[in-house]
Amino acid sequence: MFAVEVRETIMVAHALPDPFFGPAAAKHGATYIVNVAFTGPALSRHNVVIDMGRAQAVVKAVLAPLHYQDLDALPQFAGVLTTTEFLCRHIHGAVCAAIRRGELGDGAEALQSIRVTMAETPAARAWYEAPVTM
Repeated sequence: MFAVEVRETIMVAHALPDPFFGPAAAKHGATYIVNVAFTGPALSRHNVVIDMGRAQAVVKAVLAPLHYQDLDALPQFAGVLTTTEFLCRHIHGAVCAAIRRGELGDGAEALQSIRVTMAETPAARAWYEAPVTM
C-alpha cells in the first residue's frame, strides 16, 4: 500500500455539553494538527499516489470553513457533539466530496482509503479511516 499524507492546522472553539466530558463541557478552544493520508495499492502513471500539491490544496479548502470558527454556531453542527472523532469523520466526508468533484485530478480514481488524524496535543489524537466514497 502506498500513501501520501499532508498536514494543516485549524483553531476552533466549541463546547461538549455533557457531564461525560468533564471540563470540556464548557466552551473552550482547540488547536488541531490535521493529517490526511491518501492510500492506494499502486502508483499512478506519474509514479505518485496523488499529487501532493493538489492534496494540500484540497485539505486546506476543506478545513477553511472550520478555521477560527465557533463550531457550536455553525448550522451544520447544531446540536452535535463536535468531538475530535466526529470532526475526523466530517473532514473525511468533505475530502471525498472534493474527490468526486475532480479536485484531486489524475490518480484519484485509484485511491482506496483516506485516514484523517487530528492531534490536539502531542499526547492525544484521534483518527478516522474509511474507503474513498466516489
